[in-house]
Amino acid sequence: MLTSLPNLLTLARIAAIPMIVALLYLEGATARWLALALFVAACVTDYYDGLLARRRNEISPLGRFLDPIADKLLVVAILVMLIATGEIAGVSVLAALAILAREILVSGLREYLGALQVAVPVSKLAKWKTTAQMAALAVLLIAPALPGLPALLLLGLLLLWLAAVLTVVTGWDYLSHGLKHMTGGA
Repeated sequence: MLTSLPNLLTLARIAAIPMIVALLYLEGATARWLALALFVAACVTDYYDGLLARRRNEISPLGRFLDPIADKLLVVAILVMLIATGEIAGVSVLAALAILAREILVSGLREYLGALQVAVPVSKLAKWKTTAQMAALAVLLIAPALPGLPALLLLGLLLLWLAAVLTVVTGWDYLSHGLKHMTGGA
């Protein structure tokens, strides 16, 4: 059901991505505040689309397909833009690359295991990873709009590194699970 409320929320999250990216090209605090507002709205829809789908019994194959794609597109687009604008620079680019690599790895793993009809449920730690990512991205999005708070950028980068560590741990967990099925050890 493309027009179910949960799927519409997911589609809205995808539609917000080009707007956030466009705002990151603009100079000034207003553009950053608007980008943050859209990002926070996208994060809220990520929470509510799944919750509503379960409560309203509207879980659909389309929703199961689109939701993780919307999440990954949002994170990847913002990470790439923050690297391009220099908010993520130097050694912190490695944290962003770890996050990007894990997203690609888990997507490929889910696709492979899906063909084998093996489910890869989201772990609690992966939910914490997502929370750390979203917090890091929110802080990094708004830090340039608040130059009087230089510690804000440092906080954003520390949260990015926390997300990267959780990313590596959860990525390894998913890969270990997947390898059992790939090598016949399951």
